[in-house]
Amino acid sequence: MFWINYVKLCASNNKKPNPVAAELGFSSGSVTKWKNGAKPSDTTLQKIADYFGVTVDYLLSDKSEPPATTKENRAEANTSKSNVIFLDTKNIYLIPLFESVSAGLGSYADSDVIDYVPLYIANAAEAEETMCIRVCGDSMYPKIEEGDIIQVHKQDSVDSGTLAVVLLDKEEGLVKRVEYGLNWIELHSINPMYKPMRFTGPDVQRIQVVGTVKKIIKSV
Repeated sequence: MFWINYVKLCASNNKKPNPVAAELGFSSGSVTKWKNGAKPSDTTLQKIADYFGVTVDYLLSDKSEPPATTKENRAEANTSKSNVIFLDTKNIYLIPLFESVSAGLGSYADSDVIDYVPLYIANAAEAEETMCIRVCGDSMYPKIEEGDIIQVHKQDSVDSGTLAVVLLDKEEGLVKRVEYGLNWIELHSINPMYKPMRFTGPDVQRIQVVGTVKKIIKSV
């Protein structure tokens, strides 16, 4: 139960498992071991419990919800006025973040996941069909810039005009607006410096739809 509770606590504090571990002086290898079911040492458990303002017993318990308050939440609760809205934590999921599109297809190794992004998603079924990808390149500028993270709903087909993630020749991942014709597919960039890519006849089979872009997450 430790890993589940650890993930919930990270999400409820709007943090990610790896950065929290790094703050506490633990390596990414330790995080992988925890994820695979390893129980941390008593000293490590106490350090994590103190960080989140919970007990070690809670970290190892099967309670369905994290405590109502943590260190940060208690500080905010003492503020006389706040415009912060706290979401129901049971609908916050840590979605895997991939460095490339191809890594998110089918079965993947833990090493393909570079981080986790806490997202509010309506239900578990939708969360299972969601992944995040860090975008490279400027073909979709200014809507999507290099380094932005896109939230993608996995599906193998999209309507014409949809902003989607596609795989070209099962190798190259692309974020494009997909347009369909009678016997062709075009991949459109937003940046006018890039010409549309048209595939006709048998070449349309070179394009595999990965999913629809649902949200763009930008860093400032």
